[in-house]
Amino acid sequence: MKVLSWNGPKQMDVEERSVPELAKDEVLVKVDVAGICGSEIEGFLGHNSLRVPPLIMGHEFSGHVECLGEEVNGVTKGAKVVVNPLLTCGSCKQCVRGNETQCENRQIIGIHRSGAFAEYVAVPASAVVEVPESIDSYAATLAEPLACCFRAVRRALALHTVPNVLIYGAGAIGLLSSFVAKELGANHVIVADINEERLQTLNEIGIEHTLNNGEDGFEQELEKIAGDKGIDVLIDAVGFLPTRSQAAKVINPGGVIMNVGLGVNETPLPINDFIRSEITVLGSFCYSRQDFQDAVQLLVNAKVTPDGWTEVRKLEDGQQSFMDLIEGKVKNSKIFLDLNK
Repeated sequence: MKVLSWNGPKQMDVEERSVPELAKDEVLVKVDVAGICGSEIEGFLGHNSLRVPPLIMGHEFSGHVECLGEEVNGVTKGAKVVVNPLLTCGSCKQCVRGNETQCENRQIIGIHRSGAFAEYVAVPASAVVEVPESIDSYAATLAEPLACCFRAVRRALALHTVPNVLIYGAGAIGLLSSFVAKELGANHVIVADINEERLQTLNEIGIEHTLNNGEDGFEQELEKIAGDKGIDVLIDAVGFLPTRSQAAKVINPGGVIMNVGLGVNETPLPINDFIRSEITVLGSFCYSRQDFQDAVQLLVNAKVTPDGWTEVRKLEDGQQSFMDLIEGKVKNSKIFLDLNK
């Protein structure tokens, strides 16, 4: 089979590999479409210690079930599927507490084991979620990043009714978070970024409010949109010093700052201001099984679509796609690799 193998910093190679052999509890998925995640860009650059070359990345994908392991029940051969790449043990202290997102033994397909930048991938049957054949394969591939956003936004909005929401980042996570925020009852949703091309893309697909947070006058323009209501919920899908510092300035007293972006680790913040203004600061990393199922349902119901903000390339274009992403040459927020092209 054909694979896209990450073999070192800035080196993706198309190679021929054997089709994976199945364990008794696994299924073989013929991959239709795989999405490139922002976290994989850091892996591509060699900045992520969890990813060790040679590695077949790819944890956002859809496809069809090709073969079943001999002990697999409840999965239909030939079914269209998405795969929850977050694998938990079910028996550690965190899992027993019902905190599966923090499983002490968690593994992620495409990081700890071979992923979907390949014609075929072997996955545990327990990770497979069947979807209707009628759903667009590109839309289905958004299940994993949408699940991340669904969990983060749901938790961020839990303390406020019909809030104004500011989202930093016009990439896939920021954009998907804006869709979810609207679906969950936000009032105004404002997306801020310093990339004018991406902001233009958001305008073209109907995102009402976009701002360049790197420009002078950003806070004044934000006040014009938010009005007296201000910003109750802020979702930072970037995670660098400028957005984290700015978030502390623009959030309402009693507001919620949800941190999703993993830009940098250590950041000086005005903690005393957070205390005095009773700001809730949260973080969100992944998703529960229910979050994943809820995300799939949003896609099946066409509440979220890939129309107008994604682009499609071939697996052979993988190396160039990653280079284009790190060099800022991609206008759209998501690149799909189509394994059938």
